[in-house]
Parts: sequence; C-alpha cells; structure tokens
Amino acid sequence: MANKHRIAVVGCGGMANTWMEYALGREDCEIVALVDIRPESAQAMAEKYGLSCGVYTDPAEAIEASGATLVFDVTVPAGHFEVGTTAMRLGCDVFAEKPLAETLEQCREMVRMSETTGRMHAVMQNRRYNPQIIALREMIESGVIGRPGFAGVDFYIGAHFGGFRDAMDNPLLLDMAIHTFDQARKILGADPVSVYCQEYNPPGSWYAGCSSAVCIFEMSDGSVFNYRGSWSAEGAQTSWEGEWRVTGERGTIIWDGSHAPYAETVAAGNQEGKFIRDFVRLEAEVPSLKNVGHHGCLDDMFDALAHGRRAATDCRDNILSMAMVFGAIESARTGSKVSIGI
Repeated sequence: MANKHRIAVVGCGGMANTWMEYALGREDCEIVALVDIRPESAQAMAEKYGLSCGVYTDPAEAIEASGATLVFDVTVPAGHFEVGTTAMRLGCDVFAEKPLAETLEQCREMVRMSETTGRMHAVMQNRRYNPQIIALREMIESGVIGRPGFAGVDFYIGAHFGGFRDAMDNPLLLDMAIHTFDQARKILGADPVSVYCQEYNPPGSWYAGCSSAVCIFEMSDGSVFNYRGSWSAEGAQTSWEGEWRVTGERGTIIWDGSHAPYAETVAAGNQEGKFIRDFVRLEAEVPSLKNVGHHGCLDDMFDALAHGRRAATDCRDNILSMAMVFGAIESARTGSKVSIGI
C-alpha cells in the first residue's frame, strides 16, 4: 500500500503493547523503528511481534535512520517533552501517551512546536471513547436535567504500581487525574476557570508524593466540578472511571463508572406545595462504537491525520486539561485558589 504511516515506537514497556497491536492491525501502518533507553526491551518487543525493524536507544537517530513519519510516544511522563519536540522538529507527527508534558511551560512549547512545524501532536485520552461517557454527555445535551450546575466524581483506587509513579511528587494529579479532569471537560462541555485544591498523602500510603487530593473547579459554563480522589485507598474501590453525579435545574444524572448512566428528573404535572417532588427515572442510551478506549482514540487520531483536521485530543485542546492539573498542583502548593489560564 502506498503512503503507509512509517511508525517509530518510542518506549517499549507498559502500554506500548496496546499501541503496537493496534498499528499492526492496520494495513496503512508499518513499524520501522523501536526505541528504548534499554535496548533489550526494544529487542524483546521486536521478537515478540516478529519484526525486523531497527532497534535504537535515541529517538532522533531512529527517526533519521528509519525514515519514520509518525512517532508513537509511549515513554514515561518525563520523556514526553523531549520525544515530542524532537519528533516534530524532524518532521514527524506524534501520537503520545498522557500527560502532554510535565510542566505547563513545556505544554505551551509543545503546542507552539506543533503550530510552527505544522505537525500533528495528539494525546491519548482513552476515556473520551468510553460509550457510557458519551451517553452521559448526550443526556446533558438533550436537556433532560436542564442546565448543569454541579458535577462531582469520587475516584478511590489502591494502585500498587511500583516504579516511577511511587517516586513522583504528584502521582495522582499528574499521572492519573488528567484522565478524570479531561472527562469532566468532555461531560460538561466546559473549560476550567479556577481551582482550589488540597493535596495530601494519607496514612498507609506507599507513595513518596501526595497520592490523594480534593479539588473544586469553577468551569466556563458557570458550573462547579468537584474531584475527590486517591491512589492509595484500600477497600471499597471505585471504578477506574470514577463515580459521577451531575445535578441540573430539573434533575440529576448518576454514573457509577461501570454501568449505563441514568437520570432522575422532576415528573410532569403540578407539584406545587410538595416538600420532595416526584421523579421519573430515565435510562441512558449507550451508543455502539466500532472501537472503544485506546483503540477508539487512535481511530480518531488516524482519521484526523488522513483528513487534515485536529484530533479531538490535539495538544491545543489537551493543554486545557493539563492546565487543570497544573492549576491544582499550584493551588495545593500555595494553599490558595488559582486562576487557570494557558
């Protein structure tokens, strides 16, 4: 097939397998380089998938030697800025794991580099391609609960990863909350204005940095988004998607993160004088998607590349979700409410 995407995969551990398997399932993709600071990891991946492509430790060398046109950046968060900017400077489009970068200044530079070079940089936000989240958003758009005034989510998981996350200063906010914050923007259809955050490390935590946080965001539609989360919560764990409540003028939507959302709305008819009004329950219609999660997000990235449009998770959109992360970290550091801007 002509004009195949020539892909250099940078980072050969963890989620790289998901990205690899997706690319190998497409006729328009060819893996031309595997890159890892540990060459044995890249070689093991080549052997696992029966690839004869080059194995490298340096992304720039891999791109120049292989003629790659697209980079999958599946490195740890600390590697995203260098890998992304290097790839775009050398003429490659970039599909990257979250987060966009480790600081807001780096995120701004990534956006600037994308605009200057004309190369696409899109970030993996796989929750956007969860059909239940899409159903929740569609319920809000239908007006069934009226205008939303509040969205709240609880996220409590006891995640024993080991490795780099255990040593991070802000493991929950920087490595995980980005997913939930991006979900909130998708669900509400709104962007952040300000945040107050209390970050902490509870008794029994196995993380060096703060593994837990409570955040209150003001959003551009006038609503309030409240996040309560922990990565060192043993027992009674929530879904990885969190447990959500969205309240509006005429009702509430509930989503437990695992099953279809539902709404309870004020019933029709005259209810004047009732202390507690009558409600009706409405089940969400969950759409059927060809691909969900990571594969759904990759579908959109490749379609955007083919049609010359911005992906839904383009860096210029994703920086708004990252601004929520860095705003929360700054608020926790200073103990004050922080205005969010990019």
